[in-house]
Amino acid sequence: MIRRPTGALGSVLEIVVIIVLAVGLALVVQAVAVKPYRIPTGSMEPTLDIGQRVLVNRFSHHLGSDPEIGDVVVFHPPVPGEEGYTGGPQCTVPHSPQQVCPMNDPAESDQAFIKRVVAGPGDELEIANGIPVVNGEPVEGEWSIRPCGRFGSGCNFREPITIPPDHYFMMGDNRGRSDDSRFWGPVPRDWIVGKAVVTYWPLDRIGFL
Repeated sequence: MIRRPTGALGSVLEIVVIIVLAVGLALVVQAVAVKPYRIPTGSMEPTLDIGQRVLVNRFSHHLGSDPEIGDVVVFHPPVPGEEGYTGGPQCTVPHSPQQVCPMNDPAESDQAFIKRVVAGPGDELEIANGIPVVNGEPVEGEWSIRPCGRFGSGCNFREPITIPPDHYFMMGDNRGRSDDSRFWGPVPRDWIVGKAVVTYWPLDRIGFL
């Protein structure tokens, strides 16, 4: 039989234990199951706006579930370029100007990016007016994209590449203004944190992804 502590000291200890257990459970859930993220840039507009917040499901990733085309995922990009370079990641593999970056050989960054999976291992990929063409078929999906405008960068790469084993090609929905796999290559599966499943802030944008 379990007896609750009595007296003022017992009540305080009980509250402390409850708080410690609650904080510990929250930390475990965040580390293994669900983690919140804030959208820092407009690369996923109009799907996700700057400042919007999402919850990322890390649990299925830990169980070995593979990302699918169309999933919005949080991942770690490659480290930036050479020492002293102040921009983002760069392609480190020679390739045709008509190709996206086919591969990379950098270390994993500790930054967190959020993009959409548009191609997976073994897929043949090219880009036409900002739309990924996978295995000869345009992949527009059910999401609304912001197509590349006249001066959008990275809109057309008509010479196909094949996505390496255990890698995934990421693109922002805002095709003309997204720093993504087109410029620094597919992402290893091990660098993927998890799938963004729901947006919870602001309140008028609550919904599933």
